[in-house]
Amino acid sequence: MSKFIMPNLQRDKIEAYLAEGKRFDGRKAEDYREIIVEDGVSPSAASAIRVKVGKTEVLVGVHLGVTTPYPDSPDAGTFMTSAELHPMASQQFDIGRPGITAIELARVIDRGIRESGFIDFEKLCIEKGEKVWQVFVDIVAINDDGNLLDVAGLAALIALGRAKMPVYNAEEGKVEHDFSDEGIPLSKEAMSFNMTFHKVGETIVADVSKEEEAISKLRLSIAVGDNGGEPRITAMQKGKPGAINSKDMETILNLVESKWKEMFPKVKELVWGK
Repeated sequence: MSKFIMPNLQRDKIEAYLAEGKRFDGRKAEDYREIIVEDGVSPSAASAIRVKVGKTEVLVGVHLGVTTPYPDSPDAGTFMTSAELHPMASQQFDIGRPGITAIELARVIDRGIRESGFIDFEKLCIEKGEKVWQVFVDIVAINDDGNLLDVAGLAALIALGRAKMPVYNAEEGKVEHDFSDEGIPLSKEAMSFNMTFHKVGETIVADVSKEEEAISKLRLSIAVGDNGGEPRITAMQKGKPGAINSKDMETILNLVESKWKEMFPKVKELVWGK
C-alpha cells in the first residue's frame, strides 16, 4: 500500500480553514455530504446497493447460504462481513490479499451490526444443531474520497434492510435460486449506524474528505442506535496513533448526540423506507 503524500502548504491551509470553521468544499466541520442510494444493482444477490456520499462510493451485496451452526450457539445463524479495497478506488490500495485497512473496515462494520442486535440470529435457525442460515455482507469500494468506514457501514445496513430470504426446499435440503418475499429477520429497534470523527489540526471533523483523512491525528468510530429517542452507543473503535484527551472526547460525544438526532431519521428511512 502506497502512502498518500500531502504537501505541507495544503495541510496548513486545510487546518487553517478548519480553525475558522470552514472546509474547502463549503461544509462546516460537523456537516455530512449528500447521500445517494441506488438499489437493485445485481439481480443475483439477496440485495445489492450502491451508495455515494460525496465522491466516496461503495457497492454492498448481501447473500445467504446454509451452514452448520457453531457448537456454542446451535440454534443461531451466523454472520460474516468482508471488504475489498481495489486500486480502482484509490492508488493507496493494492491488488491481492486484503490488507489491514480492508480487514479493519470489515471488522468495525461487522461489530457494529452484530453487537447492536440488529440481526435476529435465532430466527435464522433451520434445524437446531444441524442447519442455519449464514448471512454474508460483501463490501466493494468503488472510489475512496474519505470516510469509507461510514459510507460502507451505511450501505451494509441498507442492503440488509432491503434483502430478501432465498427459498429453502426443506424436502430436498437445498436452497432454491428464487427469492421469497420475506426479509432477513431484523430488529428495527436495534438498528445502529456508524459515525466516524477525526481530529484535523485542533478541530474535530465529521465525514472527512480524503485530504482531511490523510492528515488527521486520530479517528474514533462510534456505532449509535436508538434508546427511546436518545442515542445509544453499541460499539466503538479507535484508529490512528493520536491520543484522545478529555476535551476531544467531550466534543466527540456532543457531536454524536447532535448528529445522531439529525442523521437517524435519514438512515431509518433509507433502511426501512418511508
